[in-house]
Amino acid sequence: MSNIQTITQPITTEMQQFDQLFADSLTHSDGLLGSALEHIRKRQGKRMRPMLILLTAKNYGRVNEETIYAAVGLELLHTASLVHDDVVDESSERRGQASVNATYNNKVAVLVGDYLLSTALLSVARTRNNTIVEELSELGRTLASGEILQLSNISRLDISEDIYYKVIQQKTAALFAACCTIGALSAGASDEEIEAARQFGIHLGIIFQIKDDIFDYYPSFDIGKPSGNDMAEGKLTLPVIYAVNQSDDASIRELAMKVKNHQVSSEEIARLVDYTISHGGIEYARQRMMDFRSKALRYIDERVRRDDIRQALTAYLDYVIDRKK
Repeated sequence: MSNIQTITQPITTEMQQFDQLFADSLTHSDGLLGSALEHIRKRQGKRMRPMLILLTAKNYGRVNEETIYAAVGLELLHTASLVHDDVVDESSERRGQASVNATYNNKVAVLVGDYLLSTALLSVARTRNNTIVEELSELGRTLASGEILQLSNISRLDISEDIYYKVIQQKTAALFAACCTIGALSAGASDEEIEAARQFGIHLGIIFQIKDDIFDYYPSFDIGKPSGNDMAEGKLTLPVIYAVNQSDDASIRELAMKVKNHQVSSEEIARLVDYTISHGGIEYARQRMMDFRSKALRYIDERVRRDDIRQALTAYLDYVIDRKK
């Protein structure tokens, strides 16, 4: 049985309910809006975040209507943030397909993102659970502040691993933490259980982002992401941060600062990528993933009661670490 099959086995029926409601949310009769939503619906991934919400809810009780509406709301919010991110980053692709802004234009993309955000709020309002509504609303604010922090970090003179983790906490980790929190809330978990679930989500999100960052150091043929793309956008991620901070070579730090200042050539990016790989940056990032994996496994061992949910969450963790794109 594959990791994905193990992950979905305890929540097959619930995922079908989610898929139907989510598809309905991405359907509109208007020509241009309907076309853009159809474009987004066709490129949807494996639904990893909704799976996490449903599994967490089932760990603490059962999946109910609150859980499904909350999962749809969070996935719509996440989708909206990706549409807006592609505009900010001037990205032409998302998951190997043309982005909304590339297919239509920036105006359409921003408005479609706004529509998705409003639909997300409508969905989460249907949970009739004010705490879940507040959680999702706070997530939206956190994701936006994380993007702004990342932009402001580009102009900083230091190259800091602490700032790297702070950005992750407000972006990917916040998203996974919200999944676990909302799932636990919908099932009526205690405050202690909710906080434990939130911490598991944070660790899972950090692992997910580090893995994403590692992808950027390898050719795009197998992974759907161009090598050095983060650097081309002015971003220094964990592998290169480690390699630069361990280096006594002033020219390497100068290259890193040129990345942050958007003054770096493709040849210089290639040199910095090669330096990072040959000076332990990837190995260091992988070790950090394993450190956070140990913390995540501790939660599964101590807090997950059902065998099928324990197997599903372990498979989820393994999938995040072992995935190829």
